[in-house]
Amino acid sequence: MSRIGKMPIKIPQGVSVEVSKDNIVRVKGKLGQLEQYVQPSIKINIDGDIMTLTRINDEKQTRAYHGLYRSLINNMIIGVSEGFTKTLELVGVGYRAQAQGQLLELSLGFSHNIIFELPPEISVTTITERGSNPKIILKSFDKQLLGQVAAKIRSLRKPEPYKGKGIRYEGEYVRRKAGKAAASIK
Repeated sequence: MSRIGKMPIKIPQGVSVEVSKDNIVRVKGKLGQLEQYVQPSIKINIDGDIMTLTRINDEKQTRAYHGLYRSLINNMIIGVSEGFTKTLELVGVGYRAQAQGQLLELSLGFSHNIIFELPPEISVTTITERGSNPKIILKSFDKQLLGQVAAKIRSLRKPEPYKGKGIRYEGEYVRRKAGKAAASIK
């Protein structure tokens, strides 16, 4: 039995979960609505405010789906009730970020500023304080979309290993390399 798949999911107050005949799970809460298709080999049982997932056979693929769908549905329930947050940090001289509605304007050392349009499900705020790196805070109820957009923003200027400049997740460790200082000594 899958350790993750057999754990029950608690459905919080204010969140409604419905499973349609074509195996689509719809989760609705105060922050939004999400849906996810579930393979027919996984059965979903809702008993009051507790949801459990069981599998109909012990094939390898079904065992993998068991934990996967439990995690996806749990993330959907957490998302529509509490939401998710990702923070990106801009490390580099002159790197700036400015949010205007669903547009994020980034100054990353290129000849022109980059204007990044965000999906309507994601809200963005920027923090610029003296003495600290500018931060981009992304919030959404959809964990998959939030991670995808954060990765896309990070890919615009990945942290480089020599000076550590670039866009990184808050708390991300960047392995640094030694430069060519040893080659200049003759």
